Amino acid sequence: MKQIVIDADGCSWQRIPVKTRLILKGDDLLDAIGDGLKESEIAPFPDDILFISEKAVGASQGRYYLLDDGSLHPRRLAIFLSRFVTKTPHGIGLGMPETMECALRECGTLRILLSAFIGALGKLFGRKGDFYRIAGSKARSIDGPTNGTIPPFNRAVSLAPENPNGVSENIAKHFSCKAAVVDINDLGGNILGVYPPDLNRELLIEILRDNPLGQGMESTPAGIIRKNSS
Repeated sequence: MKQIVIDADGCSWQRIPVKTRLILKGDDLLDAIGDGLKESEIAPFPDDILFISEKAVGASQGRYYLLDDGSLHPRRLAIFLSRFVTKTPHGIGLGMPETMECALRECGTLRILLSAFIGALGKLFGRKGDFYRIAGSKARSIDGPTNGTIPPFNRAVSLAPENPNGVSENIAKHFSCKAAVVDINDLGGNILGVYPPDLNRELLIEILRDNPLGQGMESTPAGIIRKNSS
């Protein structure tokens, strides 16, 4: 866990981690969060923002494939396109056939082909990121297996959750606070869903810019953002 307090938008904010049990397909997300809050002996205030990682939300919805069970079969196009994805130390992204296959399924073949074409043109002019700008948030949220991730997700492909705004609304109303579903990593962040709808997404990204929950074995997929009183 990184520092608890951070400054953003001229204010000081606490980011309080909430440890939960491992969330898998079929688990009740609200129950898992509630049990974690009880274990942490903390309750959100009405103005708090209860945020949860998109991977935990997607896991509760069964939005992942375990590589070892043989349920994911990449097509030839996925194998071909994955060869042109730049690999980084921060994650494999769509640089393996299985994750690219998921992108084709989630976003549609034509959109991924268009994204690949525009991305290739952008690289010729020294631009980066055009592929994901065209492919959209569903492609950006696909995570491949990484060392250090809690099992079984160290051998899984995880997809973006369905209806993150609706999930945020359910969380907010259940716990009587504000809520957000977030995709934050060491490279940056994306806010997939919020409630209420006018919650400042750019401010949330700034508050969470250092990825305070981490990405490994911390078992803290949720947290509370609380504004410090001046």
